[in-house]
Amino acid sequence: MNKQIFLLMLFTAVLLAREEAFPSQVCPAFNNMKHSKNTHAVYLDKRQKYTILRYHKGQALVLIKDEQPAQRWIDAECFSSAQSRMTGIDNEFYKSSIDTYIAKHTNKYQIKKQSEKNLLVLSWHNAFCETHRHKKECKRSLFSFGKEKYREKHFVLHGLWPQPKNNTYCDVPSQHVRLDKHKQWNRLPDLDLREDVKKDLQKIMPGFASNLHKHEWIKHGTCYGTDVNTYYEDAIALLGQVNASKVGTFFNKHIGKRVTLQQVRAVFNRSFGPGAGKQVELKCKKGLVTELWLHLGSGSADIGTLLKEGTQTRSRCQGGYIDKAGF
Repeated sequence: MNKQIFLLMLFTAVLLAREEAFPSQVCPAFNNMKHSKNTHAVYLDKRQKYTILRYHKGQALVLIKDEQPAQRWIDAECFSSAQSRMTGIDNEFYKSSIDTYIAKHTNKYQIKKQSEKNLLVLSWHNAFCETHRHKKECKRSLFSFGKEKYREKHFVLHGLWPQPKNNTYCDVPSQHVRLDKHKQWNRLPDLDLREDVKKDLQKIMPGFASNLHKHEWIKHGTCYGTDVNTYYEDAIALLGQVNASKVGTFFNKHIGKRVTLQQVRAVFNRSFGPGAGKQVELKCKKGLVTELWLHLGSGSADIGTLLKEGTQTRSRCQGGYIDKAGF
């Protein structure tokens, strides 16, 4: 028999041997047969059909897409309504076929068309800490007093949010959405960040200490249309342009003073061209300026161009004080 025909027949047998079924119960999905670990606290959804790879000693090895690890052990009784059982195919071709299938279907967030409207949210960290003193990123060690930090004189990154505002959680597993909404960010999957991106985020995103970077990627970054490193590289670059401009200088010089929305928009116009300030929204709390919301368009890496292509906005906050470091 021709080798190619044989391989095709064997691959067909593998596909037919697999079983797809809805679970009859909500069961935990364990990493191993001993049921000693369940990464990300995964449970089967009775409304979802799962691929059963094989049965062994009263358990079913199930493929759970968008989860790591993707192969999980479930009590076989969770699929009590299932009719068929897999045959024992145990060879290298079968293993490579499954590995190929898993590699194809466990890419957490498939790449889509890049978002055309985005909201760049920049925080004034000193003001944030006035109302969030318990946060890790707001605590200072005894050895840090007298030493200025980047976050105390510059805007820091809160997030880059694809618009409209309901464009969130794209292709994110339901269990991760639940963890995120309950602010259990430490339990979200680790991000595959390059070391240089990670180092930059630790500097310009103080909330990194509280796993803000995981939350921002899960909720917003997954809808941006790129991989996680590109998403954060773009956000970091845009923040850098703001801080290096007359806007950054203006806020630095006005620490401890009150500024108005009109002044802020005027300095954006001087920095990034006439009309750029109309896309800027000021956020305030208890009389303090807490954030800048920049409504951006697309088609460029230049923030001036992106502002001109963005959506004009109103701002409820008309002015506030630029808080200095310390409580």
